[in-house]
Amino acid sequence: MADVFEEEAEQTVSIQEYLKDVEDQELEADLVLGGDEGKECTYIKGYMKRQAIFSCLTCTMDGNAGVCTACSLSCHDGHEIVELWTKRNFRCDCGNSKFGEFFCKLFPNKDIENVENSYNHNFKGSYCTCGRPYPDPDIEEQEEMIQCCICEDWFHEEHLGLESSDEIPRDEEGEPLYEDFICQSCSGVFSFLTLYPKSIWAGVRQHDAPVNNNKEKDVLEGPPSVCGSSQKLENDPYSHNSQQMDHAITNTVSENVPVGKNTFLGENTEKNEGSSQGIQDACPSSSTCVIGVDLLVAPPVFDGSKPMFLSKNWRDILCRCEKCVDFYTQKCINFLLDKEDSIVEYEKMAKQKREEKLHQQEGVELNLLDKLGHVGKMEFLNGVADMKNEIHAFLESFDPSKPITSADVHQVFENLAKKRRRV
Repeated sequence: MADVFEEEAEQTVSIQEYLKDVEDQELEADLVLGGDEGKECTYIKGYMKRQAIFSCLTCTMDGNAGVCTACSLSCHDGHEIVELWTKRNFRCDCGNSKFGEFFCKLFPNKDIENVENSYNHNFKGSYCTCGRPYPDPDIEEQEEMIQCCICEDWFHEEHLGLESSDEIPRDEEGEPLYEDFICQSCSGVFSFLTLYPKSIWAGVRQHDAPVNNNKEKDVLEGPPSVCGSSQKLENDPYSHNSQQMDHAITNTVSENVPVGKNTFLGENTEKNEGSSQGIQDACPSSSTCVIGVDLLVAPPVFDGSKPMFLSKNWRDILCRCEKCVDFYTQKCINFLLDKEDSIVEYEKMAKQKREEKLHQQEGVELNLLDKLGHVGKMEFLNGVADMKNEIHAFLESFDPSKPITSADVHQVFENLAKKRRRV
């Protein structure tokens, strides 16, 4: 019986744990919203490179429209909302022709339709190849999902097209070693990535790496890659990197990165972030194709369609010669060359905005204290000290095995009020 009562007892947390949980939730929200406080409709900003988007199934049951954070709060409060996380190149639809007689409260003067917006089944509340909702009401423990950086759909691990979820690159603690994921359906367009050094892949294993079946001798043979192992592995799917490609990459970097800098490409370590930036700066001005293949004329043959897991900073080594850029444009994937398109950069900017906001709040608090006179400052500081002492006294006398109730909190503030009245 005692075990039953223990299970039914309400779970308690310490004040430190509670505050840490609140802080983590606020940080997670800021990362998703990109620092957007939801005060104004983003329509006026045009097609944004990346922003948090929501679908209102109350107003658009067909799931063919998306609204920004501010409109989801001000115009669609109480509606059935689907949180889509972030979408690229999207403009707020709230109040346009897809909403019938409904008008946006924040910015009603919108075009009839945003023709450049793209929609998938996520806007209907469906995800993955299985088309299930998230959270899934039929599952007690929600499964982790991974987003494709191309189509931006979300997938369950068992529906990635892998033999086992163990093939997903993770460290010993289960944290992802990859920066971006490309799903099975989108991977066919990216067969050209097999022409790059193997460091572009995250935690890749020889037997499950994408394979390029181009049999040309100059592609399959050549000295070890400047970015790979010092030995050429038999049947290594990445050892096909040609001498011409390696020479082009080496020249591109050596011409633009000072001598002594680490010029290894796509290395999944923090120490090479500087060199990755150097490569990124170098590639746009390079007229030499680093892969030595005209992708529009002779794209590599891709054997099967397996999902791809890309390492950190993989976008930095993408060739930016004229022919490759034309290929990206034709395949509508030229957004990969924009650093701000990546989730990593989006979250980085969100953290910067969060830090700036917290710094401003601290500044407001200090300004408030500076505006007070001498007597006001003394009363304020004495009040803070009294509260600190009262809470400290309460915690010292309180039984730590018992939970703190609302009555206990009210008692603390009642004691403070009595002290103030006596003073």
